[in-house]
Amino acid sequence: MDLAIHLKSNSPIPLYQQLTEKIRTAILEGRLQPKQKLPSSRSLAKSLMISRSTVIQCYEQLASEGYLETRSGSGTYVCHQIPDEWLNAQPIEPVTNQIAQDLTLSQFGKNLISVGSLEVSEPGFEISFRYGNPANGHFPLQLWRKFLNRYCDSPTALLNYAADAAGHFPLRVAIANYLRRSRAVCCNPKQVIIVNGSQQALNLIARLTLNPGDWLAMEDPGYLGARKCFSSQSANLQPIPINSEGLNIDLLTQCNRNFKLVYVTPSHQFPTGVTLTLRQRIALLQWAQTTGTLIIEDDYDSEFRYGEQPIPALQGMDKSESVIYVGTFSKTMFPSLRIGYLVVPDSWISLVRNAKWLCDRVTPLLEQYALTDWIIEGHFERHIRRMRKLYNLRRQVLIRALEKYFGDRVTILGANAGIHVMVRIETGLCDRVILQKAAAVGVGLISAREYYLKPQDQGEFIFGYAQLTEIKIEQGICKLSQILEISN
Repeated sequence: MDLAIHLKSNSPIPLYQQLTEKIRTAILEGRLQPKQKLPSSRSLAKSLMISRSTVIQCYEQLASEGYLETRSGSGTYVCHQIPDEWLNAQPIEPVTNQIAQDLTLSQFGKNLISVGSLEVSEPGFEISFRYGNPANGHFPLQLWRKFLNRYCDSPTALLNYAADAAGHFPLRVAIANYLRRSRAVCCNPKQVIIVNGSQQALNLIARLTLNPGDWLAMEDPGYLGARKCFSSQSANLQPIPINSEGLNIDLLTQCNRNFKLVYVTPSHQFPTGVTLTLRQRIALLQWAQTTGTLIIEDDYDSEFRYGEQPIPALQGMDKSESVIYVGTFSKTMFPSLRIGYLVVPDSWISLVRNAKWLCDRVTPLLEQYALTDWIIEGHFERHIRRMRKLYNLRRQVLIRALEKYFGDRVTILGANAGIHVMVRIETGLCDRVILQKAAAVGVGLISAREYYLKPQDQGEFIFGYAQLTEIKIEQGICKLSQILEISN
């Protein structure tokens, strides 16, 4: 065991006193724990390039003070209790006042304070309609483990730094081939950048494009993670309402703003579920080309469509390098995999690769290697097909239950895609009261209120159904109708 101790040979303070003070401080600060064994006097003397007698003198002094104890034939240890005067001493209050905070934090740090908590609490409800989580219990974990083990037994190259911050190239090839086939994305493998989920993708683009005070257009309501990411860069957010055709392009073009970015979820708008129509897609691309605005296309769950043809990605229609495409495996695989990807224009490749390198060098390689084989050998798309059938069944149960128990008092939005629906419920109660009543009977709900840039009680709720069995879905909606005193 080595001790990180620096002694000054030219100091007027004797070496044994310097060493004594250093070890005493390490014990009091908890860097050396009670009952922890210290290096032998010979070993420590050699490490610090001082005489052994200096170390012995130090150890004897600390032992006499009650910090160390010597065990015959075993060595020198930190005492299990430090001296009483230190145990009884009053702790020094840390400096946490606003002045110290203002002197310490960057503008980014101050922005994060105003953004508030980024963590999402998940109370243990008996029936939770929380959105976003796939049916993790149906993921073939045993099979996935075999793919991981395939590379756990491989040479130690996986233990080194990755050669390319953009990610494992065979994985980028596999993703590019999949996107061209299933999403009509126009790209080559070099344009694919592997990141730690879609949230890191948004963060990288925001940091590369936004300066304080820049304007950005966002869907309203829209994805909260994206809004907080952009707000942390001191950007000004312009809410653009959603209508039956998706983002209201007419209102967007009427804004007298010099927008840097526009963030959209065109294939399955979050949270309303509306699909951006072909007419509006063309209008958005033409506007972006004319104004020089960059479009971020977040394609977070387009694999799950029911009874409809797949919607080609906006990026595949782009002729002017106006679109950056964001994708993730969080919904199609499992959230903790933390692998997502960006598809960027050719001129952005080097820039985004460097930003990724500075952020965290590279996304963990073991999972990248395993995921490559998972896709190439067909397991990825087979899993999607299985889950699409399961989610479609649960979606139908949810819709029937809502119609059965609520009748014409409920409006269901975005029912033909994704793993959640947005529901408008006609009641005389505010959202907060509805959430409290639901929680009291063990039903977890999420109000859509906070997803609006200008929150107001809408009577709108997001129902995730992927993780709930058909029985739990029916029971949850029944309980909800009872506490709202709605019967059909």
